[in-house]
Amino acid sequence: MGVIDREQIMKMIPHRDPFLLIDKVVDVVKGQSAVGVLGVTPELYFFKGHFPRWPVMPGVLIIEAMAQTAAVLVVHSIGEMAAGKLVYFTSIDNARFRKPVVPGTTLELHVERIHSRGPVWKFSGRALVDSKMMAEATFAAMIMDNSIGTDV
Repeated sequence: MGVIDREQIMKMIPHRDPFLLIDKVVDVVKGQSAVGVLGVTPELYFFKGHFPRWPVMPGVLIIEAMAQTAAVLVVHSIGEMAAGKLVYFTSIDNARFRKPVVPGTTLELHVERIHSRGPVWKFSGRALVDSKMMAEATFAAMIMDNSIGTDV
């Protein structure tokens, strides 16, 4: 598949600004892998407070961007079965942050399906800038009805 642009991403997952952390998804191999891309601009909201004199993208948001990329891969892979469903984190393991992600860079979020069983998908993720490893993690997500939590 070609490029999944921001407009298409917003049809696939519920995230919106300022929390949509991928601009596009490329190199999608249905059911297997995808690469999310985020232009890390100085205007991104979190740089105002993390840290104003030495802006660094928070590690937790790098992992979230990986998860959003994985969610797009899941929705793309299961097609019409994704209607009325959301993809939720269930675990994050072995997260490692190697180098800071700073404004003016392009963050590539490489996710690969390790396995899936029923509604649970497990992924490995790597965050790269200029082919250099910035962060990595293993994480899992579950496909659930989007009505979850409406009784809360």
